[in-house]
Amino acid sequence: MIERLSPPGVAAPRGPYSPAVRAGSFIYVSGQVPVDPVTNQSVVGDVKAETRQVLSNIQRILEGCGASLSDVVKCGVFLTDVKDFAAMNEVYAEFFGAAKPARTTIAVAALPLPGAKVEIDAVAYKPE
Repeated sequence: MIERLSPPGVAAPRGPYSPAVRAGSFIYVSGQVPVDPVTNQSVVGDVKAETRQVLSNIQRILEGCGASLSDVVKCGVFLTDVKDFAAMNEVYAEFFGAAKPARTTIAVAALPLPGAKVEIDAVAYKPE
């Protein structure tokens, strides 16, 4: 069974997609950019602050789906400047601790949110 999910308290999608999709025991979280879900405004600037907002958004979505960051098995990280890798990694480690998911990090020319430096998507495994 496939469920398209938009948990309460998450930022409104900025396009034709679902914040999360549950397919069996997997939860796929759409790429998150630094948007404050309360104001629906972007939080761009420092890559650490952006990463913190993005991972908080992912955490909120997962919790709304009955999962947590410890259930994440894979993340995709997209950075507009590879020089931000260490700073992003520092915040990323704060959120995941010992429950490190597999990950791909890719440098990109730009992101859909003007001025944003980071976007992250996630896949979690949470049996129903």
